[in-house]
Amino acid sequence: MSGLFDALVITALAGLVITRQFRASRIDTGRRRWVLPVVLGIVALREPGMIDAHHQTAALLLFAAEVIVGLLTGAGWAWTTRIWAEADGAVWSRGTRASVAVWAVGIALRAGLYGIGAVLGVRQDGSALLFGLAVTLLVRSGVLAWRVQGPRPAGAPGPAYRDAVPRPTWKEPA
Repeated sequence: MSGLFDALVITALAGLVITRQFRASRIDTGRRRWVLPVVLGIVALREPGMIDAHHQTAALLLFAAEVIVGLLTGAGWAWTTRIWAEADGAVWSRGTRASVAVWAVGIALRAGLYGIGAVLGVRQDGSALLFGLAVTLLVRSGVLAWRVQGPRPAGAPGPAYRDAVPRPTWKEPA
């Protein structure tokens, strides 16, 4: 992909993800929630220029830092997302103001990594950023799924999500 096309695709994806987090949406606990992150990760890994051949060590360190930022952003986003269950057992989520802060910090860190790479002369394309976005979405989905299942005493199996067990309606504080 060209640099301009990468930037447009990543900006569009990030914009879509960020704006959708502020609408209440039902949490999908099926396999579908894994599709977008996996597809983004595969597309990113198929790009040949992810690691600059002339600056491999620096490029690998920047890529590792991008993955760590993705992990932290995904976890922070999931923990700042408000979740609640309706009387019918459907579980919903919506981002909070703290979620905006998590995204702002994540974007600032990614911009800082890009700046460091530019100073070091490392050629960077959008595939590392796309992979970082995939990691962010994957971690968010995993943490939300874990939060939906709720805390259980150690060793207690507890009901699987969507079992025919009546669930009380609960909401987390905003």
